[in-house]
Amino acid sequence: MRLLTILSILLLGLGTAFAKPNIVLIVSDDQGYNDLGILGNGIITPNLDRLAREGTRLTNFYVSWCACTPSRASILTGRYPQRNGIYDMIRNEAPDYGKKYTAAEYETTFERIGGMDEREKIIPQFLKPAGYRSAIYGKWDLGTLKRFLPTSRGFDDFYGFVNTGIDYYTHERYGVPSMYRNLVQTEEDKGTYCTGLFEREALQFVEKDKTDKPFFLYLPFNAPHNSSALDPAIRSSVQAPEEFKAMYPKVETELIDAKNHRYAENAKRVSNEARQRDYRAAVTCMDASIGNILNTLEKQGVLDDTIVIFFSDNGGSGGADNSPLNGKKSTMWEGGIRVPCLVRWPNGNVPQGAVNHEFLSSLEILPSLAEAAGTKLPDDIVFDGFNWWPVICEGERSPRNEMFWQRKDEIGARVGKWKWTVMGKKGGGLFNLEEDISESNDLSEARPEILEKLKARYQNWVSEMEAAEPRGPFRDY
Repeated sequence: MRLLTILSILLLGLGTAFAKPNIVLIVSDDQGYNDLGILGNGIITPNLDRLAREGTRLTNFYVSWCACTPSRASILTGRYPQRNGIYDMIRNEAPDYGKKYTAAEYETTFERIGGMDEREKIIPQFLKPAGYRSAIYGKWDLGTLKRFLPTSRGFDDFYGFVNTGIDYYTHERYGVPSMYRNLVQTEEDKGTYCTGLFEREALQFVEKDKTDKPFFLYLPFNAPHNSSALDPAIRSSVQAPEEFKAMYPKVETELIDAKNHRYAENAKRVSNEARQRDYRAAVTCMDASIGNILNTLEKQGVLDDTIVIFFSDNGGSGGADNSPLNGKKSTMWEGGIRVPCLVRWPNGNVPQGAVNHEFLSSLEILPSLAEAAGTKLPDDIVFDGFNWWPVICEGERSPRNEMFWQRKDEIGARVGKWKWTVMGKKGGGLFNLEEDISESNDLSEARPEILEKLKARYQNWVSEMEAAEPRGPFRDY
């Protein structure tokens, strides 16, 4: 019998005689596959590097969608976007063309009224019966109406923003105030860089109520996502504090002409060199906040009893480095869906300083946390992931052999080592990921039998998703 299974039985049978692990789930926003200092690309991330040295780095880890909203819904539900109903973005397109909504206009837009189906259950709801208190500080992105907000879905506390992105200082999304404390919109911290605010709330959460009651802390940063501001000079990059920009080489040219800008004449945008610096500075600032949280848990003597998981919600964009992968955020190439992931839990026997190449995904997060917490998942909900601890802790092979992605007419399908990508005019093809991780050698003509197999498996998945109990907001039922 596996060690983790034995531990789970002890936890279930002896109740509070054995402490259940705390859980800190950290999700960055649009961080590149290669953007960890330990990988040697020049980015400064000493605390993420610490997680890699003291835990296990997953190299073959995928999210369920190539952009934020559906990916985040899958993280919390353990279900494919097409199954949980969030299979596209909950956002308004008009700000892309310079439109600033008035309060009255915004009130009835889809970004305001859309949200994850209320029948869907998420991680804190499954952990609560095991005695966990829970909080989220950062990016929610699954609905702004009160019935959709985190504290209506099982979280005990929430401070953060509700849209897909914000200005890091005004906390507005294209001029619309977006920060909430629990169910109430707030501008109490307007003007303060938001990464520090999410760190502040997280520290207060882990420092208070120091009892034997375990906690689940969900920390979805918006860094290093581009700023959601209307000003092209701000929107074209990531906002970062000057002290963190100063940690990188000086940039000669900050702004350049934004030629043929879609809504602003004579507009300026951040140069490519400055954009990479800003991006890296935002990551380093986030890394510092993560370090402060790790240090606090260590001083409390609970860090090694805490599961810490870190990954990006989708592939990198802007100044990100996705090498050696092809593509970026919003594509079905590996660079849009394969992301960095770090797992630390010494007392759960997660190997230290290890690199794990097994095929794993964000769909595994919920079942794995439930297993570690000693709580049984209901039989009447279909989950698309599994308990990953035997793979990470005991070196077993991953039971995952396939995974599928769909965004409108764009498709990604992985079966074993084979990947089929459909990107319309942007290209696509059949690729052997073991030999061609950068998806540069299309084998569609050379291996037509493999291509047909992947197409058949994809169609089988489509049929399964269509047969699932329908969920809103996009499904017609």
